[in-house]
Amino acid sequence: MQIEADAVGDVVRRLRRAEGQIRGVIAMLEDGRDCADVVTQLAAVSRALDRAGFKIVASGLQQCMEAKNSGEDQTVNLERMEKLFLSLA
Repeated sequence: MQIEADAVGDVVRRLRRAEGQIRGVIAMLEDGRDCADVVTQLAAVSRALDRAGFKIVASGLQQCMEAKNSGEDQTVNLERMEKLFLSLA
C-alpha cells in the first residue's frame, strides 16, 4: 500500500514546519532563552511530528477501510482514528 499523493504533500509540509521549529529551538538554546519558552516550543514540535505520523498512518488505514466499506463516508472514522492515534502519543 502506498501513501496517497495529497497525504504525502501534507506530511512534507508538516515536517518542513517542524524542521523550522527545531531550528528555532536550537537558536533559543544558543541564545540562552528561558527554559519554559524552550519547552513550549519543543512541545509544539512534538505535536507537529505526531500529526505528520498520524497522517501517514491514517492514509493507510483509510485505504483499507475504503476497500472494505466502499461508498461510505469515512470522515467520522478518520476523526476517531486521529483522536485515538494522538491519545497514544
